[in-house]
Amino acid sequence: MDGSFDRRKFLIGIARGAGGALLFALPMLMTMEMWELGVYMSRSRLLLLLTLNIPLLILLAHKVGFEKTSTWRDAVRDAAIAYALGIVSSALILAGMGVLRYDQSLHEIAGMVALQAVPASIGAMLGRSQLGGQSQDDDSENEDQDPVQKSESSYFSELFLMAVGALFLGLNVAPTEEMLLVSVKMTPWHGIFIILASLAVMHGFVYALSFRGSHDLAQGTPGWHALVRFTLPGYVIAALISAYCLWTFHRIDDLGVTQALMAVVILGFPGAVGAAAARLIL
Repeated sequence: MDGSFDRRKFLIGIARGAGGALLFALPMLMTMEMWELGVYMSRSRLLLLLTLNIPLLILLAHKVGFEKTSTWRDAVRDAAIAYALGIVSSALILAGMGVLRYDQSLHEIAGMVALQAVPASIGAMLGRSQLGGQSQDDDSENEDQDPVQKSESSYFSELFLMAVGALFLGLNVAPTEEMLLVSVKMTPWHGIFIILASLAVMHGFVYALSFRGSHDLAQGTPGWHALVRFTLPGYVIAALISAYCLWTFHRIDDLGVTQALMAVVILGFPGAVGAAAARLIL
């Protein structure tokens, strides 16, 4: 075992991860559509979602683990712990609310817990960033005491974090019927407005509004550079994540092309907000 392993920090990390699973996943744990989806959604689509969540958690663990991760083996371990926390917390909350009952089939119980475990496991990992660490003023003095890993962000790392943020908010909203109701009411002009608003919100969050964690352009860098390099690719990622979430939850199976595109556009708005927020807080 690595001599630098700190059991106390690791256990604190697990506790914070459990808190993150509860904090970030509670809205979905209390959403009736998510309960129903766990029962009737395609098992092949559910399996694909569960499978894709594994590398996502590993990469996220390498960025923000339960302790400093120096190897991919550590990241895999943290990802496995986050997944386990997601499964256990989802099962306990659903059982405590009476959603899981003894007279249900194993197929129904496994489906509901497995589906809820995805956002809960992401929440467990994100909880490490949001529930741990020191204040900004103390970061430089207490860097070794902070169990949250700090690492340099490459371009592809930034894109990955945007994908995580878009996926997390997409999972919150995509199962709801409101997405389809809004998409039916929208015209192409509404769609264009929502796309422009999404781009404005993404760019404003990260570069223009001076939120904590926002990014400053290097001196002499033209304003369009960040728009082309980060904002536009980030929105494309958010839109693709939105389309995947809607497909996974059977929300666009019976829709025409235009209405399906409207659904992707409207879900892309919270996805864009999540993508921008992820760059600020992770």
